Amino acid sequence: MKTDRAPISFTVNGAPVSVSAAPMRRLSSILREDLRLTGTKVGCDAGDCGACTVLLDGEPVCACLLPAASVEGASVRTVEGLSHGGLSALQASFLAHGAAQCGICTPGLLVTATALLERNARPGEDDVQDALGGILCRCTGYRKIAQAVMEAHRYLAPHLDGSAASLDFRLPPPGHAVGASPVRLDGVPKVTGEEKFGADSFPEDALVVLVIRSPHHHAEFSFGDLDTYVADNAGVAGVFTASDIPGINSFGVIPPFADQPALAEGTTRFRGEAIALVACENWAARQIDLSRFPVRWRELPATMDPEEALAAEAIHASRPGNVLVRGLVERGEPEAALENAACVVSGSIETSYVEHAYIEPEAGYAFVAGDTLTVVACTQAPHLDRDDTARVLGLPPEKVRILPTATGGGFGSKIDLSLQPLIGLVALKTGRQAALAYSRNESMASTTKRHPASMRATIGADTDGTVLGMVFSGEFNTGAYASFGPTVANRVPVHASGPYVTPHYRATARAIHTNGPVSGAFRGFGVPQATLMQETLFDDLANQLGIDRLQLRLKNALRNGSETVTGHRLEAGVGIAECLQALTPHWARALADAERLNATSHGTKRGIGIASCWYGCGNTSLPNPSTIKLGISPVGKVVLHQGAVDIGQGANTVIAQIAADALGLALGDFELKGADTAITPDAGKTSASRQTYVSGKAAEKAARELRQQILRFANVSPQASLQLENALLLVNEGGERRRINLARLAADGDGLVFSAQESYDPPTAPLDAKGQGKPYAVYGYGAQIAELDVDLALGTVKLVKITAAHDVGRAINPLLAEGQIEGGIAQGIGMALMEEYITGRTENLHDYLIPTIGDVPPIETILVEVPDPEGPFGAKGLGEHVLIPTAPAILNAIRHATGVLVTKVPATPSRILAAIRAAGSLP
Repeated sequence: MKTDRAPISFTVNGAPVSVSAAPMRRLSSILREDLRLTGTKVGCDAGDCGACTVLLDGEPVCACLLPAASVEGASVRTVEGLSHGGLSALQASFLAHGAAQCGICTPGLLVTATALLERNARPGEDDVQDALGGILCRCTGYRKIAQAVMEAHRYLAPHLDGSAASLDFRLPPPGHAVGASPVRLDGVPKVTGEEKFGADSFPEDALVVLVIRSPHHHAEFSFGDLDTYVADNAGVAGVFTASDIPGINSFGVIPPFADQPALAEGTTRFRGEAIALVACENWAARQIDLSRFPVRWRELPATMDPEEALAAEAIHASRPGNVLVRGLVERGEPEAALENAACVVSGSIETSYVEHAYIEPEAGYAFVAGDTLTVVACTQAPHLDRDDTARVLGLPPEKVRILPTATGGGFGSKIDLSLQPLIGLVALKTGRQAALAYSRNESMASTTKRHPASMRATIGADTDGTVLGMVFSGEFNTGAYASFGPTVANRVPVHASGPYVTPHYRATARAIHTNGPVSGAFRGFGVPQATLMQETLFDDLANQLGIDRLQLRLKNALRNGSETVTGHRLEAGVGIAECLQALTPHWARALADAERLNATSHGTKRGIGIASCWYGCGNTSLPNPSTIKLGISPVGKVVLHQGAVDIGQGANTVIAQIAADALGLALGDFELKGADTAITPDAGKTSASRQTYVSGKAAEKAARELRQQILRFANVSPQASLQLENALLLVNEGGERRRINLARLAADGDGLVFSAQESYDPPTAPLDAKGQGKPYAVYGYGAQIAELDVDLALGTVKLVKITAAHDVGRAINPLLAEGQIEGGIAQGIGMALMEEYITGRTENLHDYLIPTIGDVPPIETILVEVPDPEGPFGAKGLGEHVLIPTAPAILNAIRHATGVLVTKVPATPSRILAAIRAAGSLP
C-alpha cells in the first residue's frame, strides 16, 4: 500500500542516495530499514537517549526526531562513515580504553565525539561532558568514554585524516593472557556499527508484531469482533490471543513458581500486561491505530502497597495473604545478644522501584524452518528462553532454537521471557517470519524492576565496637508475578549482615504480591537494598561509640576462618579486610579535606561516606552448572563454544583468556562460537556474578582436558609447550619439536580434530530450616568511599569522588574489571540520588532519570586480589557487588554533611531538605 511518499535525495557517508518516503517519516527509520545502516541505534524514539545520533551537515542530531523532508539536499554521516577504511583514531581509542561495553550506545557517542574532535582536537573533560551530555550509557559509568575522547589524538595516523595509526593491539603471548588487558575479542564491531542487536537484522518481509497491553493495574477484559477487525484493517495478517496458545500459558524463571501468562486470559494483574497480538505488514504497522482495537475493560480494585496486600484479596489464589515466599537465616540468640549489648541502634529504610533502563529495548524475530522454531533475539539466558518458549508453544525443547543477538544491556531483566513466545506464536500460526521491537514505553511498562523494599533492623555491639547481634526484617514488593521474588527473599537474609562476623542473628524477608510491575533480577537480587539498611546502621553504631567508621568495619570484617551467619566457615579467599585497608589512606585524606572545607563553608557542606559489601557468586544453595566446549579445528584455530552470553561485561574475552592460559596456546589463536542452543552447551544464565567464576571454571577444566588429550596424542610430558602455525600444531619438549598436521586428522561432528567438554557446578550445600548451610562456594567483597557536597538550601548533591576497592580474587582482565566497577557505581549513584520508577508516570527516559556523563564523578579503582582456590586462577565474580556499596556510601556521606539520614531512596533534593527540616538543622 502506498501513502504520501515523495523522493528525497541526500548524501550518506559521502555517497548520494535517493529514497521514496513519507515526508514525516523518521530519518532513523530510513537509515535502518531502507539503507540498512543499522549502526544508528534506536533506544527511545523521543530524543532522550541519543543512541540514534548522526551528523547532519557536521552537527550532531537525533535521527529519531528528524523528519525525512528535513534532510533533502543535506549531508548525513553515520557511525559507518567515521573511518576511511579500518578504524578512526577515536574508534581505536574507544577500544584501547575499554569504552564500549554492550555497545548499543557506542555509535551515538562516537558520532557526537567525532564532531567535538573536529572542532577541538584536544578537548578537556568539561568539553567532553558538554558534548556528550545528551547521550545516555547504562553500562560504562562514562569515565572510560571521557578518557577515550580526550586521548583520541594519541591514536592518530601521521597523515592526520582522522584514521587510526597502526595500533599495537597485539594479544598477549601464550601463558600470559590472565592478568592482561587485551582489546575485547568482540570489540571491533561495537565501534564500527557492525554489531547486530535485537532489532538490527529483521528480515525485510517479516510481519511486524504489535502488542495490545492493559492500561490498568488490575482489570477484566473481553474482546469484540476480532475477525471483523482483521478484515477492516488492510495489511493486518491476524490477531492472536491466549486462546491461540497451543501449550501451557505460563512462564517463569523459577519453574516451580512459574505463573505469568504470555498473553493474559480475561484478567490482567499489572499495567502493561500483554493481552493480544496484531500481526501486520511493515507498511501497515506505521499507520494502524491500536486505540481502536476491539477490547472492553472493566477496571478492578488494585493493591499497590505490600502492607495492604497482606490483608487484601489474593492476587493468586494459591498464595494466601499475597506472600509469595519467606526467607529466613537464624543463628544463636539474637534477642539476648541485643539485650546484653552496650550499644544498640535501630532504623528503617524504604527503597523504590528501579528500572533497568538498558538502552536497547527488547527486540527479535522468529521463523520456522522445517520442524524447528528459531528465535533470534536479545537475551541473557538462551537455554531458559528455549525451555519456557517451548512450554508456552507446546513444542519439545529440542524443536526450539534460541539464537541470541548482541544484547544492549540487561542487568537481570533480560533473563525473564519477554517477546520470545509472542513472535514464536505468530511465526507458528502464520508460517511467516515475525518481528517485534518494543517501544521504550512498553519496554519500561512491561518488564521487570528492582524490588521496592521496606526494611527494619537492629544491631548491638560491645563498648569496643564488636558486633554481638543483629535482627533484620524486609518486605519486598515482588509485583504481580513471581519472577525472581523467591531468589530475592532467600538471598537477602544470607547477606543482610554485611561482610561482618555476627554471632547472633536473625534475618527474615518476604516477597509480597501487589498489582505493581513485576519485580525481578536487577544486579544484586535484593542485596543492594538490604545493604542500605545495614551499612547506615553501622555508621550509627560508630557514631554512638565514638569509633572511626572505617575502623569499626575493619574490626568486625570477616576473615579466613570466620563463620558467616549461615554457619559457613570461610577457609580462604576472604578479602574484605584487604579492601578496607586499601581505602584507609584515602579515607584519612577525604576526612581531612572535608574538615578543612567545612570550616569555612556554611551554605555547602562536604560529606564523606563509606560502605562495604559481600556477594555470593551464583545461585543460592541450588545447582548452578556451566558447560563449556572447545577444540582444535583442522585449519589450526582453537574454537571456543562460548555459551555464556556477553551483555557487555566481557565474558567473551575473559572466558577466552582463562581457556588460553589453561590450554597453553595464544589468545590470538581463539575463534569464538557464540551462544546458540542448537550447537553451544548450556553455560547458564548471565546473572548472579557467575560467568567469570562458574563458566570460567568450566572453561579452565575443558582447556586442561584438551591439553591433556593433545599431550597424550603426542606422547610427551605435561611440561611440553604448544604452538599453532596455520594447520600445524607444534609440540615442543626438551628442544625437540613435533609437528601434528591437523588437516590430516579426522574431525568430529563439530569440525574439531581435538575437543573437550567439561562442566562445573559450585560445591554448595542446602540451607536448613533456619538458613544454616553453605549457600555459595565463592564470595566477592568490596568497599567504597563517597565524597560529596550538599547544598543545604537546595538539598542538591554534587558528587566529588568515589574511591572503590574490590576484591576480584584474580583480575583476569584488569581493564574490563575497572569498567565493571565504574558502570556499577554509576547505577548505584542512580539508585541513591535520582532513580524512581512510578508506573504510568516515568515510562520513558525523559521522566525517568538515569545518570548522565555529568553525574558521575572521578572514580579511583583499587583492584584487590585475594585469590579464592575455588575460582579459575583464583578469580571471583564481580558484576553485581560493584553496585552494592555505592548507595549506602552516598547516604552515609549525606548524613556526614548534614547530620541527617534520608530514609527513603532515592535521596532527592526534596527528601534531603525534608530530612534537614525535620531535624531542625537548616542553616
